[in-house]
Amino acid sequence: MTDVLQFETLTWPEVTALPRELPLVLPLGAVGDMQNLVESLNRPEQLGLLPAIPYGWKGSALEVPTPLLGAYCANLIEGLRQDGFTRPYVLAPSGLELGLGQINLAQEIGVGSSAPSDPNREKVVLIPVGQTEQHGHHLPLSTDTLIIEAIANATAAHAPEEALALPVMPYGVSTHRPSFAGTFNAGGRAFEDFYGAVVDAIIAQGYRHLYLMSGHGGNCSFLTTVVKYAGERHRRAFIATAWLYLSGPAGIASLEQHRRSRIGGMGHACELETSILMHLRPDLVHMDRVVPETDFVTTPAYYMDWIEGGALVANPPWDDDTRTGAYGDGSLATVENGRLWLEAAIAEKIDHVREILEQQRRREERRNAGFGLWGAK
Repeated sequence: MTDVLQFETLTWPEVTALPRELPLVLPLGAVGDMQNLVESLNRPEQLGLLPAIPYGWKGSALEVPTPLLGAYCANLIEGLRQDGFTRPYVLAPSGLELGLGQINLAQEIGVGSSAPSDPNREKVVLIPVGQTEQHGHHLPLSTDTLIIEAIANATAAHAPEEALALPVMPYGVSTHRPSFAGTFNAGGRAFEDFYGAVVDAIIAQGYRHLYLMSGHGGNCSFLTTVVKYAGERHRRAFIATAWLYLSGPAGIASLEQHRRSRIGGMGHACELETSILMHLRPDLVHMDRVVPETDFVTTPAYYMDWIEGGALVANPPWDDDTRTGAYGDGSLATVENGRLWLEAAIAEKIDHVREILEQQRRREERRNAGFGLWGAK
């Protein structure tokens, strides 16, 4: 009997302790036949199952060009190899060639629905993007994914006439990847190309309102680039993103009202993320392992907190400021604050959905009235 390890539930020290010959499988879609997979790997005693990529391949409900998906997957696999793992695999549908050689297992998998299917094309399509990366000693690799998935799904549930949510993507961009085992990096350019194609595919289905929502700070600048290019290509659509969550006036006020840490206590595996995970998935939080990390090299124009401060934009090595991968003080987290902050984040995203719809409505009125250069078209 093969023991199947859910990779994303681990902390990075636990990933570090894994045997490097352990087979690690990256599925495209849900695994349809686990026994078939086990047999394909010659029935190992244990295998690690990575979070599934929910869309993108030919035959899924939301396709992108195969070379773009291949580049995305290749970067994820390369990260595992850099961490010393010798048996990484991509589990792909039969006939799909990603250019990854022997790590492409030609096996049928369960796909499921992974694209918007609502007949109301006027709804805002929420595109949540998380990440699988280290979150200190006490939080799982899936922290960013779990949080933005919960926010996106609740936003769609609370505004069902205005929004629908795609399945969450569990891989994004982490430029500090080599420092901490288990941290993935899809690569900035591959990420931008992939999500540019995702936007194109959704627009081609007739949707006009898209909101790219990130649970991971490393994705945000790249999603901004996607939005910039997409806005040029799709002039009659409204495509937006934002800095994480709890970044608007009401969200910031909620953080300030309830936080127990000083500036520097909220950044990564911090008071905020730990609180929300304590509320969402207490079974994955190890408070006995928390190590506060607030010794960030701070100057007036560059410092760390949830809303990054100062005029300077930089990306120094994480190793300069943290010994355990955390930025902030997770020891001050509480379940109640996690509930309050999650509710505030959902309310913020609902407001964004309605503002996206209002922006598009007013802009279409102007266009249809022949405003400016639109009158010459």
